[in-house]
Amino acid sequence: MKKVFLGTAMLAIVSMSFIGIHKVKTTSGNADEWISLFDGKTTKGWHTYGKKTVGDAWKVSDGTLHLDASNKAEWQSKGGGDIVTDASFDDFDLKLEWKISKNGNSGVIFWVQDEPEKYKYVWFTGPEMQVLDNDGHPDGKIFKHRAGNLYDLVPGKEGAVKPVGEWNKAEIVCSKGVLNFYLNGVNTVSATYGNAAWRELIANSKFKDMPDFAKVFKGHIALQDHGCDVWFRNIMIKKL
Repeated sequence: MKKVFLGTAMLAIVSMSFIGIHKVKTTSGNADEWISLFDGKTTKGWHTYGKKTVGDAWKVSDGTLHLDASNKAEWQSKGGGDIVTDASFDDFDLKLEWKISKNGNSGVIFWVQDEPEKYKYVWFTGPEMQVLDNDGHPDGKIFKHRAGNLYDLVPGKEGAVKPVGEWNKAEIVCSKGVLNFYLNGVNTVSATYGNAAWRELIANSKFKDMPDFAKVFKGHIALQDHGCDVWFRNIMIKKL
């Protein structure tokens, strides 16, 4: 471990590699421990859903994880597919940045049960924070399908998303039965989970016929391949 102190800010950064996951501790008064899920150089700590490694359509460049969707395979990308973390999490605070292509669609999915032999896609079990070009993609016209929404379950507060080509800061916090989404500092969604209201949301959604959707509140984080170019960076999580 190596501590580096920067001026009066007294910022100490400690990086420790552990099975492809990097722990980053930042201190300024009180200490908060974060786990980096993307080291900016490799895809360590991730695998394509149903496989052991990450497909070559997911490319790492300049500290960014980019899905190159130039080679389509039906509605996803050849050599792509949704990627999931090797580790699973229950109560957590997840932060990342995303940038979407023109007319693009993607998502950040959580509580994924990594059982491809039982569930064909990650969204059979995990709910999603929508990543979208609201102005260019058809989903932008659908209630509860816009960027920052809890996809098909809860609409989000409008006006938080940045234009295509700009980076958006996203945050998902789930703890003790409360779920909050933030987009560029705006609390776009707040909901309770695991209660009757949560079950009613699912019953009124496109996931109503998926018996295990959003029923287990511990699982893997997934980044979606929806056949569109998308970029992610600064992906980190804190266990709560």
